[in-house]
Amino acid sequence: MTRVVMIGGGIGGLAAALFLARRGHSVTVLERDGRRPGPDLDADFFGRRRPGVPQANQPHGLLAPVRTVLRAEAPDVYDAMLRMGAVERNELEWFAEPPPARPGDEDLVTVQTRRIVLETALHDAVHREPGIDMRLGEPAEGLALDRHGEVPRATAVRSAVGRYDADLVVDAGGRRSPVTGWLSGAGCRDAVVEHHRTGIAYVCRWYRLRPDGPRNPGRVKAGSVAAFAVGGVFPSDNGTLAVSLTVSAADPTRGALRDPAVFERVARTFPAVAAWLELRPEAVSGVLAMGGLDNRWTGLADAAGPVVTGLVGIGDALTHTNPTMGQGVALALRAAQWVARRAGTAGDDPASFAREYHRWTGRALRPWFDTQVAMDRANEARLSNPAQAPARPPTAEARERAALSACSWDDPVVMRARSRIRHLVLPAEQAYGTEEVRARLACWLADRPDFTPGFDGPTRQEWESAVRHTEVRRGASSSPAGTPPP
Repeated sequence: MTRVVMIGGGIGGLAAALFLARRGHSVTVLERDGRRPGPDLDADFFGRRRPGVPQANQPHGLLAPVRTVLRAEAPDVYDAMLRMGAVERNELEWFAEPPPARPGDEDLVTVQTRRIVLETALHDAVHREPGIDMRLGEPAEGLALDRHGEVPRATAVRSAVGRYDADLVVDAGGRRSPVTGWLSGAGCRDAVVEHHRTGIAYVCRWYRLRPDGPRNPGRVKAGSVAAFAVGGVFPSDNGTLAVSLTVSAADPTRGALRDPAVFERVARTFPAVAAWLELRPEAVSGVLAMGGLDNRWTGLADAAGPVVTGLVGIGDALTHTNPTMGQGVALALRAAQWVARRAGTAGDDPASFAREYHRWTGRALRPWFDTQVAMDRANEARLSNPAQAPARPPTAEARERAALSACSWDDPVVMRARSRIRHLVLPAEQAYGTEEVRARLACWLADRPDFTPGFDGPTRQEWESAVRHTEVRRGASSSPAGTPPP
């Protein structure tokens, strides 16, 4: 049995604690937040302010690794999520006639749910688990280090209540984790932190479908794209859905989107969003904004090896990513699973355990971090042009990327490849690089020799007109003919 102390009880920390305890390890979880989610999902989701978790009330689409890891490690948690209203959607369901099945197709599933459903299911399971000491409202305040070896070893975690000895400490303290500061203050070599700011901001609003109305608008894409913004819809649990707008943090109209009337009018300029809003769902929140985003990799090892042993990071404490790809929860659960499966060796040879973990994160997680950084750089460059200057002719590479995306909606082979990328199964060069995919794309382009990348969202003039029009309507005695209600 390995004694584990978990710093932080968010999704990654709760999952890791549960996976560890079910393998016979003893786990103490130190969590700053003193509140446990209750049975009222809406009260916890809409009525609870959580400044330490700014993404808590933003939309989530949980990628395939969340489902596969939970079904392997804690199937009761996954079953509870489904009972609480989470919905499975396989990417290949887009096609009216399912394509012939191939191995792995069954796992290309997005779990449509609000974050609170997963948090509640994990909390319920953790509080039932006899091997877990869940200490809510008791944050970790420092580490105890053994300096007798070549590299310092974490041996305990301190809180205001006392000291908790450990064979392994897991930092699940999120992107604001204090652990690297503690290590530096104790004289350890600095952690290797790579930090990339993003100039992207999000605003969203939550709705609930009417109980006597349709549940979806039919065969409609999840989003529409403009040259300077993205409008998306996130169907979720229990008839809830989120409408989200993604813009440059420097967009001069960003502040106006906080007004619900402005938000909805602008959202309707995106065809995919308009299709859902035509179902006349009830708005159940104000407009929720999230900005100040970045991508940060925090490695507790440098070129000389681990800077500390007996301590590893998971979740946002290791790899914090801007949510464009929605990979945060998936990568956190993958790391939690790795730690749980190998924790039995952590106390016997902590240096080897640390080295093996750092090698694994470099192979299994780091490539997705790098992909997110590259995507955000491209998106920021595109979104930060609110004047929408005349576009240059697309490069051959840009045309091919756009063609692959467009082709995927017509061809299940290309959709399967795209889904494998989306669900963190294969990198783009492998998924799209097969002879079969290349041949399908070539046939698709041969039928469309004049294909040019374009946008199905609004022009900048339409966007700004929607903002101004909504502001004018507030003072008007009646709405212009044909104007949909906010």
